[in-house]
Amino acid sequence: MKNILLVVAVSLSWLNPAQTVKDSSKLLAFEPQKKWFEKVQIRGYLQVRYNGLFQTNEDLSCEQCDKSWGGDNDFFIRRMRLIFYGQLSPRVYFYVQPDFASAPSSSALHFGQLRDAYFDIGLDRDNAFRFRIGQSKVPYGFENMQSSQNRLPLDRADAFNSAVTNERDLGVFFYWAPPRIRKLYSSLVNDGLKGSGDYGVVGIGLYNGQTANRQEANSNKHVVARASYPIQWKNQIIETGIQAYKGKFSLLTTSPGVGTLDNKLYTDERIGATLVLYPKPFGILAEYNIGRGPEYDKLSNSVVTRPLKGGYITASYKLDFKGQTLIPFSRYQYYDGGKKHELDARSYEVEELEIGAEWQPNKNFELVLMYTVSARRFEDSDNPNNFQRGNLLRIQAQLNF
Repeated sequence: MKNILLVVAVSLSWLNPAQTVKDSSKLLAFEPQKKWFEKVQIRGYLQVRYNGLFQTNEDLSCEQCDKSWGGDNDFFIRRMRLIFYGQLSPRVYFYVQPDFASAPSSSALHFGQLRDAYFDIGLDRDNAFRFRIGQSKVPYGFENMQSSQNRLPLDRADAFNSAVTNERDLGVFFYWAPPRIRKLYSSLVNDGLKGSGDYGVVGIGLYNGQTANRQEANSNKHVVARASYPIQWKNQIIETGIQAYKGKFSLLTTSPGVGTLDNKLYTDERIGATLVLYPKPFGILAEYNIGRGPEYDKLSNSVVTRPLKGGYITASYKLDFKGQTLIPFSRYQYYDGGKKHELDARSYEVEELEIGAEWQPNKNFELVLMYTVSARRFEDSDNPNNFQRGNLLRIQAQLNF
């Protein structure tokens, strides 16, 4: 339709050249507006894994990481995501993401479950100030907010991911970032630099605190705040950040006979720092946090409030050649604390080294090989003396569309 109008405008110029620009602008002004469903876009990704090569200890596992760890490994669909999103109007944006490979247990696979369902309301013309309403990622930790589609290691580090299982919760979040920084956040993802996405220079939120897809179990709300800023220096981009949250958490599951507070309501608070050197070509991502939360105590066979601490550092190097990308990487992580969302707020002490590489022959396919050297203590009432050490080679094939 637009082309037809331009042809008409050009034809008019032969009759009255002085009116050409004026008439053509009037004609184009009547171009029909897009309907809302014409603004909806769809994308997604699929991850298939195999963790059974060179496994030295079948009892080494990680419930929160990947339910195909340990035991008799087989091929495993880790994620199958479809993402529906769009800028419906200048100040209204929506994002819905279901996952069709959720695994409530190691024997129940490929369930559909909602991950994200939110909309953004812009408060100004540039949407520099905006509210996000619905179920979305809690702005705590760079790696937590980074999409699994972009992350180098196959799983998020225990030290930060233990804060919010599935990284998401239901609430209201306020974000601010000037247009120039929002454009930079977008390019850090689109250019393959492993960015976290646009969660603002400043983010503040109020959310339930029981983690995604769970009803609030108490009258308290969690509060989170984060500040982060990317700085361009010569050819490098450096980002530093700080984040914290505070609230009360109601225990989800406990074993018979395990002692708890009368209301099963525990302090849940953390503060963490982030440093990012984007891979141009050498990159570093480091985070560390401390706090307090529920944790199983085997001496008293009860769940108590205890300090927690831990972090990680990931080093990478981005090589681009003949339209392909190869990113060797290594991550060391440490965590000492509880995991509030697991049975009895399971007690953990983790020390782990991962060495791997991601190969992208084109934008639609990625292959990751990662060798893991792990030492994990994870104890609850059913298994109060459980320390496992082992190594394994992990493989993931990813389709992007």
